Amino acid sequence: MTDDSQRFTGIYDECRQRVWAYVVSRAGRQVADEVVSETFAIAWRRLDDVPDPALPWLLGVARNVLRDNVRAEVRREALNAELRSWTESDVAEHVTERLGVLKALAELPEEDRETLILVAWQGLSPREAARVVGCSPATFRVRLHRARKRFQRGLEPAARAGARVPNLSKEWT
Repeated sequence: MTDDSQRFTGIYDECRQRVWAYVVSRAGRQVADEVVSETFAIAWRRLDDVPDPALPWLLGVARNVLRDNVRAEVRREALNAELRSWTESDVAEHVTERLGVLKALAELPEEDRETLILVAWQGLSPREAARVVGCSPATFRVRLHRARKRFQRGLEPAARAGARVPNLSKEWT
């Protein structure tokens, strides 16, 4: 066993229960094992940064992992709520339209989705959106044109089913 392995094993044996208890006290048993595993994975990757005594440092790492998990969960819940609000409707026509748009959007490459979202949902001009993605306004306009075309092709099945679909040349400029 190498010195690093021995040191890590000693830290793990000495601190795992206390880190686990800390996480349980903050977030419950459901997430404790995952957070403790991530905490010690970070400790292994950054073993040279782990001071002696290691417990305060490990508790700080566990706190950060918990914070990141909470942020990710909040983002997931917000996205799920937003998607539910898009798909819940009393009128079948709107549901069909939204589902068709979401399906077509989901099938696009990530770069096309981002391009359309920046312009259509975030309301940015092509010049502003170009700054966000780090390209020239002319390059962004080309990307936007191509993304609109691919999106419009993705909407064709919904249009054939009778749903109203957005005219991207007029509505998403």
